[in-house]
Amino acid sequence: MINVLSYTCIGVGIFFWFWGTFPLLGKRSVLFKLHSLSVADTLGSMIIIIGLLLKRPDVWPLLILGLICLAIWNTVLGYVLAYCSSSGGNYE
Repeated sequence: MINVLSYTCIGVGIFFWFWGTFPLLGKRSVLFKLHSLSVADTLGSMIIIIGLLLKRPDVWPLLILGLICLAIWNTVLGYVLAYCSSSGGNYE
């Protein structure tokens, strides 16, 4: 049962990865494309890590650290990109 749940999480995570790339083909702004890609990629990666956590519980400290780092890194990167795009190129 754990294997089925683990592979389901990994499959859903891979689905989110591909789902996030489809807005890149649209006609919207670059910031919208980047936002949708980063959100889908973050969710997909987190779900894959949860699937790996179910499959390999013996390495849970590393996987939890990966989840925390992924959440912090992508949140900070989103704020930096939003700040840089809203300031009009003035980085002082």
